[in-house]
Amino acid sequence: MLILAIILFGMLIGAGAQLILGRSRGRIDWPMAFASGLVGSFVGGLLISLLSGDGLDLRPSGIIGSLAGATIVTAAWRWWDSRNTKHTAAERAARRSGDPRRSHPR
Repeated sequence: MLILAIILFGMLIGAGAQLILGRSRGRIDWPMAFASGLVGSFVGGLLISLLSGDGLDLRPSGIIGSLAGATIVTAAWRWWDSRNTKHTAAERAARRSGDPRRSHPR
């Protein structure tokens, strides 16, 4: 039961991070919310809770740290995804142009 509560909490924190950063295409990306919420909650929540001296109890500092960590993970994920999308689009355009010098990735 605790595992389900942690997963649900992580998804809600990840969705909150997407709402803070603005939703892409007007909806919440649930797989991203799941991953960023769990990673951000683990890293941010644990770090802030231990630094503030709250231990591993559920306290406001841990929830704020979880949200901050999930926001950082979501922003990094979006940056990485947009970087890869632009790069592959440029490669596709180079291949379509027929220029053999530009068709190989660097």
